[in-house]
Amino acid sequence: MPSRRRLIQQASLLFGVRAAAALGLGLLTPAARAAPGSGWRMPDESAPQARAFIAFGAQDAIWDDITADVQAALGRIARAIADFQPVTVFCRAGELQQAQRHCGTANVTFVETRLDDIWMRDIGANFVLNGQGGVAGVDFNFNGWGNKQRHASDARIAAETVELADAEYVQSDLIGEGGGIEVDGRGTGIMTESSWINPNRNPEWTKAEVEDELKRCLGLRKIIWLPGIKGRDITDAHVDFYARFVRPGIVVANLDMDPDSYDYALTRKHLDLLRRATDADGNPLEIHTVSPPLHPRRSKFLDGNDDFAAGYINYFVINGAVIAPEFGDPAADTKARDLLARLYPGHKVVQIDIDAIASGGGGIHCVTNQLPSA
Repeated sequence: MPSRRRLIQQASLLFGVRAAAALGLGLLTPAARAAPGSGWRMPDESAPQARAFIAFGAQDAIWDDITADVQAALGRIARAIADFQPVTVFCRAGELQQAQRHCGTANVTFVETRLDDIWMRDIGANFVLNGQGGVAGVDFNFNGWGNKQRHASDARIAAETVELADAEYVQSDLIGEGGGIEVDGRGTGIMTESSWINPNRNPEWTKAEVEDELKRCLGLRKIIWLPGIKGRDITDAHVDFYARFVRPGIVVANLDMDPDSYDYALTRKHLDLLRRATDADGNPLEIHTVSPPLHPRRSKFLDGNDDFAAGYINYFVINGAVIAPEFGDPAADTKARDLLARLYPGHKVVQIDIDAIASGGGGIHCVTNQLPSA
Protein backbone atom coordinates (compact mmCIF):
# COMPACT_ATOMS: atom_id res chain seq x y z
CA MET A 1 0.00 0.00 0.00
CA PRO A 2 1.45 3.40 -0.95
CA SER A 3 2.40 5.61 1.94
CA ARG A 4 4.13 8.89 2.61
CA ARG A 5 6.67 6.72 4.42
CA ARG A 6 8.00 5.69 1.05
CA LEU A 7 10.99 7.76 0.00
CA ILE A 8 10.86 9.71 -3.22
CA GLN A 9 13.55 8.13 -5.33
CA GLN A 10 13.89 10.70 -8.07
CA ALA A 11 14.57 14.41 -8.04
CA SER A 12 11.64 16.71 -7.49
CA LEU A 13 10.12 18.27 -10.56
CA LEU A 14 11.39 21.77 -11.17
CA PHE A 15 8.95 24.55 -11.84
CA GLY A 16 9.20 28.28 -11.50
CA VAL A 17 7.14 30.10 -8.92
CA ARG A 18 4.37 32.21 -10.37
CA ALA A 19 2.15 33.91 -7.82
CA ALA A 20 -1.30 34.58 -9.18
CA ALA A 21 -2.10 38.29 -9.27
CA ALA A 22 -5.65 37.45 -8.27
CA LEU A 23 -4.43 36.60 -4.79
CA GLY A 24 -4.42 40.22 -3.81
CA LEU A 25 -1.36 39.50 -1.65
CA GLY A 26 1.92 41.37 -1.91
CA LEU A 27 5.41 39.99 -2.43
CA LEU A 28 8.26 40.36 0.03
CA THR A 29 11.84 39.21 -0.18
CA PRO A 30 12.58 37.18 2.98
CA ALA A 31 14.51 39.12 5.57
CA ALA A 32 17.60 37.94 7.37
CA ARG A 33 17.31 35.28 10.05
CA ALA A 34 15.71 36.76 13.13
CA ALA A 35 13.12 36.10 15.77
CA PRO A 36 10.06 38.20 16.50
CA GLY A 37 10.44 40.73 19.23
CA SER A 38 8.35 40.83 22.38
CA GLY A 39 4.62 41.06 21.81
CA TRP A 40 4.51 38.58 18.94
CA ARG A 41 2.41 35.46 19.46
CA MET A 42 1.06 32.57 17.43
CA PRO A 43 -2.75 32.74 17.62
CA ASP A 44 -5.06 29.83 18.31
CA GLU A 45 -6.32 28.15 15.14
CA SER A 46 -9.89 29.20 15.89
CA ALA A 47 -8.92 32.89 15.72
CA PRO A 48 -10.09 34.75 12.58
CA GLN A 49 -8.26 33.72 9.42
CA ALA A 50 -7.49 35.61 6.22
CA ARG A 51 -7.16 32.46 4.13
CA ALA A 52 -6.20 28.80 4.14
CA PHE A 53 -3.44 27.06 2.17
CA ILE A 54 -3.33 23.65 0.48
CA ALA A 55 -0.50 21.95 -1.44
CA PHE A 56 -1.87 20.05 -4.44
CA GLY A 57 1.33 18.04 -4.65
CA ALA A 58 0.48 14.33 -4.81
CA GLN A 59 2.65 12.41 -7.25
CA ASP A 60 3.03 8.80 -8.33
CA ALA A 61 6.54 8.53 -6.86
CA ILE A 62 4.92 8.55 -3.41
CA TRP A 63 1.29 7.62 -3.93
CA ASP A 64 1.54 5.08 -6.77
CA ASP A 65 -1.85 4.21 -8.22
CA ILE A 66 -3.90 6.28 -5.77
CA THR A 67 -2.50 9.69 -6.74
CA ALA A 68 -5.79 10.60 -8.39
CA ASP A 69 -7.68 9.57 -5.25
CA VAL A 70 -5.47 11.79 -3.10
CA GLN A 71 -5.98 14.69 -5.50
CA ALA A 72 -9.74 14.20 -5.33
CA ALA A 73 -9.63 14.22 -1.51
CA LEU A 74 -7.58 17.42 -1.52
CA GLY A 75 -10.18 18.92 -3.84
CA ARG A 76 -13.00 18.02 -1.47
CA ILE A 77 -11.15 19.70 1.39
CA ALA A 78 -10.44 22.83 -0.67
CA ARG A 79 -14.07 23.15 -1.77
CA ALA A 80 -15.33 22.68 1.80
CA ILE A 81 -13.04 25.43 3.09
CA ALA A 82 -13.88 27.76 0.20
CA ASP A 83 -17.52 27.76 1.30
CA PHE A 84 -16.38 29.75 4.35
CA GLN A 85 -13.15 31.60 3.49
CA PRO A 86 -10.55 32.09 0.74
CA VAL A 87 -8.19 29.24 -0.12
CA THR A 88 -4.80 29.41 -1.83
CA VAL A 89 -3.73 26.21 -3.57
CA PHE A 90 -0.09 25.59 -4.43
CA CYS A 91 0.29 23.37 -7.49
CA ARG A 92 2.82 22.42 -10.14
CA ALA A 93 2.78 24.39 -13.38
CA GLY A 94 1.69 21.39 -15.43
CA GLU A 95 -1.14 20.55 -13.03
CA LEU A 96 -2.92 23.89 -12.78
CA GLN A 97 -6.00 22.82 -14.75
CA GLN A 98 -6.17 19.57 -12.83
CA ALA A 99 -5.99 21.45 -9.53
CA GLN A 100 -8.69 23.86 -10.67
CA ARG A 101 -10.94 20.98 -11.70
CA HIS A 102 -10.62 19.28 -8.32
CA CYS A 103 -10.54 22.32 -6.04
CA GLY A 104 -12.88 24.60 -7.92
CA THR A 105 -12.26 28.26 -8.61
CA ALA A 106 -14.90 29.93 -6.44
CA ASN A 107 -13.04 31.64 -3.59
CA VAL A 108 -9.90 29.68 -4.58
CA THR A 109 -6.68 31.07 -6.05
CA PHE A 110 -3.71 29.13 -7.36
CA VAL A 111 0.05 29.56 -7.15
CA GLU A 112 2.27 27.53 -9.47
CA THR A 113 5.44 26.29 -7.80
CA ARG A 114 7.59 23.24 -7.16
CA LEU A 115 6.21 20.60 -4.79
CA ASP A 116 7.31 17.23 -3.46
CA ASP A 117 4.13 16.22 -1.61
CA ILE A 118 0.90 17.37 0.04
CA TRP A 119 1.69 18.06 3.72
CA MET A 120 1.02 21.80 3.87
CA ARG A 121 0.89 21.93 7.67
CA ASP A 122 4.49 20.78 7.92
CA ILE A 123 5.99 22.71 5.03
CA GLY A 124 4.16 26.02 5.41
CA ALA A 125 5.02 29.00 7.58
CA ASN A 126 3.86 29.30 11.18
CA PHE A 127 2.37 32.77 11.42
CA VAL A 128 2.60 35.03 14.47
CA LEU A 129 0.92 38.38 15.14
CA ASN A 130 1.97 41.40 17.19
CA GLY A 131 -1.52 42.71 17.95
CA GLN A 132 -0.83 45.93 16.03
CA GLY A 133 -1.44 44.69 12.49
CA GLY A 134 1.97 43.08 12.06
CA VAL A 135 2.32 39.55 10.67
CA ALA A 136 5.43 37.37 10.62
CA GLY A 137 5.92 33.84 9.34
CA VAL A 138 8.31 31.48 11.10
CA ASP A 139 10.20 28.94 8.99
CA PHE A 140 11.34 25.86 10.92
CA ASN A 141 13.51 24.55 8.07
CA PHE A 142 11.55 21.49 6.94
CA ASN A 143 13.94 18.57 6.38
CA GLY A 144 11.57 15.78 5.41
CA TRP A 145 10.88 14.66 8.99
CA GLY A 146 14.51 13.92 9.62
CA ASN A 147 15.56 13.27 6.02
CA LYS A 148 13.08 10.42 5.61
CA GLN A 149 11.83 11.80 2.29
CA ARG A 150 13.17 14.02 -0.47
CA HIS A 151 12.08 17.55 0.35
CA ALA A 152 14.08 20.12 -1.63
CA SER A 153 10.99 21.74 -3.12
CA ASP A 154 8.76 21.51 -0.06
CA ALA A 155 11.50 23.11 2.05
CA ARG A 156 10.97 26.36 0.10
CA ILE A 157 7.21 26.59 0.65
CA ALA A 158 7.38 28.30 4.04
CA ALA A 159 9.31 31.22 2.58
CA GLU A 160 7.00 31.37 -0.44
CA THR A 161 3.98 31.48 1.85
CA VAL A 162 5.49 34.38 3.79
CA GLU A 163 6.11 36.23 0.53
CA LEU A 164 2.51 35.79 -0.54
CA ALA A 165 1.29 37.06 2.82
CA ASP A 166 3.54 40.15 2.64
CA ALA A 167 4.74 39.22 6.11
CA GLU A 168 8.04 39.48 7.92
CA TYR A 169 10.16 36.37 7.35
CA VAL A 170 11.61 34.69 10.45
CA GLN A 171 13.93 31.72 10.09
CA SER A 172 14.47 29.71 13.24
CA ASP A 173 17.61 27.75 13.98
CA LEU A 174 15.39 24.78 14.86
CA ILE A 175 14.21 22.10 12.46
CA GLY A 176 10.62 21.02 12.84
CA GLU A 177 7.14 21.02 11.37
CA GLY A 178 3.85 22.79 11.84
CA GLY A 179 2.10 19.55 12.75
CA GLY A 180 4.33 19.44 15.79
CA ILE A 181 2.94 22.73 17.15
CA GLU A 182 -0.27 23.26 19.11
CA VAL A 183 -0.96 26.58 20.89
CA ASP A 184 -3.79 28.24 22.77
CA GLY A 185 -3.03 31.77 21.53
CA ARG A 186 -2.27 33.02 25.05
CA GLY A 187 1.21 31.68 25.56
CA THR A 188 0.73 27.95 26.14
CA GLY A 189 1.90 25.27 23.73
CA ILE A 190 1.67 21.50 23.58
CA MET A 191 4.46 19.60 21.81
CA THR A 192 5.80 16.05 21.63
CA GLU A 193 9.38 15.45 22.65
CA SER A 194 9.72 12.75 20.01
CA SER A 195 9.27 15.18 17.11
CA TRP A 196 11.31 18.13 18.43
CA ILE A 197 13.97 16.72 20.74
CA ASN A 198 15.22 14.30 18.16
CA PRO A 199 18.68 13.98 16.58
CA ASN A 200 17.13 13.56 13.13
CA ARG A 201 16.03 17.20 13.36
CA ASN A 202 17.98 18.93 16.08
CA PRO A 203 21.20 17.12 16.99
CA GLU A 204 23.18 18.65 19.83
CA TRP A 205 20.13 20.59 21.09
CA THR A 206 19.05 20.04 24.69
CA LYS A 207 15.40 20.03 25.67
CA ALA A 208 15.85 23.38 27.39
CA GLU A 209 17.41 24.90 24.26
CA VAL A 210 14.61 23.59 22.04
CA GLU A 211 12.02 24.95 24.43
CA ASP A 212 13.65 28.37 24.60
CA GLU A 213 13.75 28.67 20.81
CA LEU A 214 10.11 27.59 20.40
CA LYS A 215 9.06 30.09 23.05
CA ARG A 216 11.08 32.82 21.39
CA CYS A 217 9.71 32.19 17.89
CA LEU A 218 6.08 31.55 18.78
CA GLY A 219 5.57 33.89 21.73
CA LEU A 220 5.04 31.10 24.23
CA ARG A 221 5.43 31.26 27.99
CA LYS A 222 4.98 27.57 28.72
CA ILE A 223 5.20 24.31 26.78
CA ILE A 224 3.42 21.17 27.95
CA TRP A 225 5.61 18.32 26.76
CA LEU A 226 4.10 14.98 25.81
CA PRO A 227 6.54 12.11 25.21
CA GLY A 228 5.22 11.02 21.82
CA ILE A 229 7.05 8.09 20.27
CA LYS A 230 9.94 7.96 17.82
CA GLY A 231 10.07 5.87 14.70
CA ARG A 232 6.51 4.56 14.54
CA ASP A 233 5.38 7.04 11.90
CA ILE A 234 7.25 9.38 9.61
CA THR A 235 6.56 12.43 11.80
CA ASP A 236 7.79 10.85 15.03
CA ALA A 237 4.36 11.47 16.56
CA HIS A 238 3.22 15.00 15.75
CA VAL A 239 1.08 16.55 18.44
CA ASP A 240 -1.81 17.24 16.04
CA PHE A 241 -2.71 13.56 16.18
CA TYR A 242 -2.68 13.55 20.00
CA ALA A 243 -3.86 16.82 21.55
CA ARG A 244 -5.54 19.99 20.27
CA PHE A 245 -6.45 23.24 21.98
CA VAL A 246 -10.10 24.08 21.42
CA ARG A 247 -9.55 27.45 23.08
CA PRO A 248 -7.54 28.55 26.11
CA GLY A 249 -8.05 26.10 28.93
CA ILE A 250 -9.85 23.46 26.85
CA VAL A 251 -8.08 20.55 25.14
CA VAL A 252 -9.36 17.61 23.13
CA ALA A 253 -7.10 14.55 23.37
CA ASN A 254 -6.90 11.43 21.27
CA LEU A 255 -7.79 8.24 23.18
CA ASP A 256 -7.11 5.07 21.21
CA MET A 257 -9.49 2.22 22.08
CA ASP A 258 -7.67 -0.52 20.15
CA PRO A 259 -5.54 -2.49 22.65
CA ASP A 260 -3.44 -3.85 19.79
CA SER A 261 -2.30 -0.35 18.78
CA TYR A 262 0.89 1.20 20.17
CA ASP A 263 -1.21 4.34 20.62
CA TYR A 264 -3.40 2.56 23.19
CA ALA A 265 -0.85 2.97 25.99
CA LEU A 266 0.66 6.16 24.59
CA THR A 267 -2.62 8.09 24.43
CA ARG A 268 -3.36 7.12 28.02
CA LYS A 269 0.04 8.37 29.12
CA HIS A 270 -0.62 11.64 27.29
CA LEU A 271 -4.07 11.92 28.83
CA ASP A 272 -2.67 11.50 32.33
CA LEU A 273 -0.09 14.24 31.70
CA LEU A 274 -2.68 16.62 30.29
CA ARG A 275 -5.03 16.09 33.21
CA ARG A 276 -2.25 17.06 35.60
CA ALA A 277 -0.98 19.97 33.51
CA THR A 278 -1.66 23.68 33.86
CA ASP A 279 -1.46 26.45 31.28
CA ALA A 280 0.92 29.40 31.30
CA ASP A 281 -1.30 31.20 33.79
CA GLY A 282 -1.38 28.24 36.18
CA ASN A 283 -4.93 27.17 35.35
CA PRO A 284 -5.85 23.48 35.02
CA LEU A 285 -7.03 22.21 31.66
CA GLU A 286 -10.49 20.92 30.83
CA ILE A 287 -9.88 17.73 28.85
CA HIS A 288 -12.22 16.06 26.38
CA THR A 289 -11.38 12.86 24.50
CA VAL A 290 -12.10 11.62 21.00
CA SER A 291 -11.38 8.08 19.83
CA PRO A 292 -10.57 6.73 16.36
CA PRO A 293 -13.20 4.49 14.73
CA LEU A 294 -12.95 0.79 15.47
CA HIS A 295 -14.93 -0.14 12.35
CA PRO A 296 -13.89 2.13 9.47
CA ARG A 297 -15.16 1.27 6.01
CA ARG A 298 -13.23 -1.39 4.13
CA SER A 299 -11.43 -0.09 1.07
CA LYS A 300 -8.24 -0.33 -0.94
CA PHE A 301 -6.89 2.47 1.25
CA LEU A 302 -7.38 0.59 4.51
CA ASP A 303 -6.94 -3.10 3.79
CA GLY A 304 -3.47 -4.31 4.70
CA ASN A 305 -2.27 -0.78 5.47
CA ASP A 306 -0.76 -0.25 8.91
CA ASP A 307 -0.19 3.42 8.09
CA PHE A 308 -3.90 4.26 7.75
CA ALA A 309 -4.50 7.23 10.07
CA ALA A 310 -8.13 7.15 11.14
CA GLY A 311 -7.98 10.06 13.54
CA TYR A 312 -10.86 12.49 14.12
CA ILE A 313 -8.54 14.72 16.12
CA ASN A 314 -6.75 15.87 12.96
CA TYR A 315 -9.48 18.38 12.06
CA PHE A 316 -9.06 21.93 10.79
CA VAL A 317 -10.81 24.95 12.34
CA ILE A 318 -11.65 27.83 9.99
CA ASN A 319 -13.96 30.84 10.02
CA GLY A 320 -17.36 29.47 10.94
CA ALA A 321 -16.61 25.80 10.38
CA VAL A 322 -14.69 22.75 11.50
CA ILE A 323 -13.52 20.59 8.60
CA ALA A 324 -13.33 17.05 9.94
CA PRO A 325 -13.00 13.51 8.58
CA GLU A 326 -15.52 10.71 8.43
CA PHE A 327 -14.46 7.08 8.13
CA GLY A 328 -17.64 5.19 7.37
CA ASP A 329 -18.23 4.09 10.96
CA PRO A 330 -21.66 5.65 11.61
CA ALA A 331 -21.50 5.52 15.40
CA ALA A 332 -17.95 6.84 15.68
CA ASP A 333 -18.45 9.46 12.95
CA THR A 334 -21.56 10.77 14.71
CA LYS A 335 -19.92 10.81 18.13
CA ALA A 336 -16.95 12.79 16.80
CA ARG A 337 -19.20 15.23 14.93
CA ASP A 338 -21.37 15.83 18.00
CA LEU A 339 -18.31 16.43 20.19
CA LEU A 340 -16.87 18.98 17.77
CA ALA A 341 -20.23 20.71 17.49
CA ARG A 342 -20.35 21.09 21.28
CA LEU A 343 -16.75 22.25 21.53
CA TYR A 344 -17.02 24.77 18.69
CA PRO A 345 -20.40 26.52 19.03
CA GLY A 346 -21.14 28.77 16.10
CA HIS A 347 -19.15 26.54 13.76
CA LYS A 348 -20.62 24.13 11.24
CA VAL A 349 -19.00 20.69 11.38
CA VAL A 350 -18.32 19.51 7.83
CA GLN A 351 -17.24 15.88 7.55
CA ILE A 352 -15.36 14.65 4.48
CA ASP A 353 -14.15 11.31 3.15
CA ILE A 354 -10.35 11.57 3.27
CA ASP A 355 -9.50 7.85 3.18
CA ALA A 356 -6.93 8.30 0.41
CA ILE A 357 -5.01 10.86 2.47
CA ALA A 358 -5.38 8.79 5.64
CA SER A 359 -3.77 5.88 3.79
CA GLY A 360 -0.56 7.91 3.81
CA GLY A 361 -0.61 8.50 7.54
CA GLY A 362 -2.14 11.97 7.62
CA GLY A 363 -5.39 13.89 7.87
CA ILE A 364 -7.10 17.19 7.15
CA HIS A 365 -4.99 19.23 9.55
CA CYS A 366 -1.84 17.76 8.00
CA VAL A 367 -2.72 18.98 4.49
CA THR A 368 -3.88 22.48 5.41
CA ASN A 369 -2.39 25.65 6.86
CA GLN A 370 -3.73 29.11 7.57
CA LEU A 371 -2.89 32.79 7.52
CA PRO A 372 -4.44 34.45 10.58
CA SER A 373 -6.09 37.82 10.22
CA ALA A 374 -3.86 40.59 11.54
